[in-house]
Amino acid sequence: MGKVIAVANQKGGVGKTTTSINLASGLAYLGKHVLLVDFDPQGNTTQGVGASRQSIGLSVYDVLLQDVSINQAAMKLKMPPLTLVPATIDLAGADLEMVEFKVGREKLLKNKLDVVKNDYDYIIIDCPPSLGLLNTNALTAADSVIIPVQCEYYALEGLTQLLSTIRLVQRLFNDRLMIEGVLLTMFDTRTKLSVEVQQEVRKYFKERVYKSFIPRNVKLSEAPSRGQSIFEYDVRSEGARAYAALAKEVISHNEGGVQV
Repeated sequence: MGKVIAVANQKGGVGKTTTSINLASGLAYLGKHVLLVDFDPQGNTTQGVGASRQSIGLSVYDVLLQDVSINQAAMKLKMPPLTLVPATIDLAGADLEMVEFKVGREKLLKNKLDVVKNDYDYIIIDCPPSLGLLNTNALTAADSVIIPVQCEYYALEGLTQLLSTIRLVQRLFNDRLMIEGVLLTMFDTRTKLSVEVQQEVRKYFKERVYKSFIPRNVKLSEAPSRGQSIFEYDVRSEGARAYAALAKEVISHNEGGVQV
């Protein structure tokens, strides 16, 4: 049975989409059967793996709110070698539409993913930078959560709110939800600040923090504009090595995370 991992942090600019794209791609290049679900209305993950807006027929919005299956909306990609459920701007209105549902609105995504869960080794969900019903759906559908944390001032700001949301989802909708890991992103070994933030995050989250960390890397910033993961754009880059290491670490720990 596949493992569903949500990549979540309501704070923007922490490397959430970059992590979703490159972790999913890294797992796929290591021979895993991967489904990447773009659950962010901005659709940056969809564009970041080279799926043009013109090529999108059905999207995750249709899966969520219409009688459309994951397989009907899925796009099989060759590079990276994974399956994508794309997002369009239609998803921006989904929160308001779901409010109209009296029962089961938090489990709409889970119900659809459960049908295909056995078909994949990993299902990666790129969550929106918010804590609304979309995020609740993603966390309810997930087995575990990866939390990217940027190595900057106020790195832990807002995480208390995210952890509270995770606990709420555990209590109400998904008591098996775990923290898969906390990922340090935009790490600059040359700065005292990055080192201090790393120490602070490791002190707070302890063994939940991945040994792998993601450096500040120009190639990682450039790759999405070409519609490529870092592995197609520059496989020899520091960013590619970092995400390859993360993918291997996720595989080695795939028996589960740590309960909050």
